[in-house]
Amino acid sequence: MTRAPGLDGFAMPAEWALHRATWLAWPHERTDWPGKFTPIPWVYGEMVRVLSRHERVAILVENALEEKRARAVLKKAGASLERIDFYRIPTDRSWVRDSGPIFVTNKQGDKIATRWKFNAWAKYPNHKRDARVASRIATIAGVKEYAATANGEDVVMEGGALDVDGTGNLIATEECLLSGVQARNPDLGRADIERILWEALGARRVIWLGRGIAGDDTHGHIDDVARFIAPGVVLLCEEKNSKDENYAALEENRERLEGAGIDVVRLPMPEPVVFNNQRLPASYANFYIANEVVIVPTFNDSKDRRALGTIAEFFPERQVAGIHCGDLVWGLGTLHCATQQEPV
Repeated sequence: MTRAPGLDGFAMPAEWALHRATWLAWPHERTDWPGKFTPIPWVYGEMVRVLSRHERVAILVENALEEKRARAVLKKAGASLERIDFYRIPTDRSWVRDSGPIFVTNKQGDKIATRWKFNAWAKYPNHKRDARVASRIATIAGVKEYAATANGEDVVMEGGALDVDGTGNLIATEECLLSGVQARNPDLGRADIERILWEALGARRVIWLGRGIAGDDTHGHIDDVARFIAPGVVLLCEEKNSKDENYAALEENRERLEGAGIDVVRLPMPEPVVFNNQRLPASYANFYIANEVVIVPTFNDSKDRRALGTIAEFFPERQVAGIHCGDLVWGLGTLHCATQQEPV
């Protein structure tokens, strides 16, 4: 398929639109959580337990043995196994938000999987298996595939780098998509990226924020910073400590959103999470909106309750479930990074 879906009325739905399923990849790469891998499958077990009560969960596993291990964890965790599908698709890492396809739909109910080049955030050499994930998911989903290209080259993009409200607005950071550090598409400028996001995802307006949060291995993913919760409404992380390294960047992002006419709701930042002398990208903004439920990362922090309450105010018809991510974030990502929605 060569014609860009955005030109034919397709667009990326907001995350709160109805899902057919949530895609995950079962964790197996121990070096992503050095010295702390043991609890990680159990965190995934809790994620799947909650999600499987509300929608189908599609899980990528390395092989038959890994599927058996995953089933054992999920059974003990109390997940609804009858609503879980396993697919033996090897991955390098389990961050399917970034390696998986981004689905777009039209008003007639048609669905296309947009495929982007995945190069491990322009940082890690081992990504060949992850680079094949999007196409394989598209095949399983039984939908057409659109490969995003520019000047004859595949465009690099990750799902965690953008967020949409379903009405044409898309938010992203300059740090991630326009910076020379971990440059995804060094030959493409701002106008090029905006055109590609329109053609592939139906984004009529790109609202550029500045930087992401401290400790973010991806160099500025939006899903640790700001998230749409309704058309034209963004939950934005707020750091009240003016001495914290996130303070200035988050204040600038607020000014940019308000200047673009976006309603801003403030979401607290947890106290800095540090492990092995490394600051980790702990953020409540890395929540995931599923059918009838929103799962939110928590960190044994006094602000956990406030974050859950803030999110719950905007999703009164959904359960809001906190999932402890103090261990998961050592892998430099949490719940949203680990999931990818497939709309109906």
